Amino acid sequence: QLQLVESGGGLVQPGGSLRLSCAASGFTLDYYTIGWFRQAPGKEREGVSCISSSGGSTKYAASVKGRFTISRDNAKNTVSLQMNSLKPEDTAIYYCAAVRGFFCSGSWALYKRSSYDYWGQGTQVTVSS
Repeated sequence: QLQLVESGGGLVQPGGSLRLSCAASGFTLDYYTIGWFRQAPGKEREGVSCISSSGGSTKYAASVKGRFTISRDNAKNTVSLQMNSLKPEDTAIYYCAAVRGFFCSGSWALYKRSSYDYWGQGTQVTVSS
């Protein structure tokens, strides 16, 4: 079964950190660009970060730049999102998605389900005191 599985979500206080992981099963991520998206209650899903297939190029939404870091370990078939200095407004379900290709597209942050080949089921991140 081809799937992506996110993990690492949870409850954290403002200013805290979490590390999300996205693991692929049934296929290798070597030739896939990976995006992280999030969806807060009552809001549309939005792009958070994107990483090229080699890991050499990364992109971030303005709201998380300088606080979040995306990375990948193709040997372990995983992509991670290190989230520091978390704020209550970061509360959302976080999803990873994979699309076959080398680079993040110019519209990587725009949510369109068909723009990515695979989506995970999401992991909840709650930032609250």
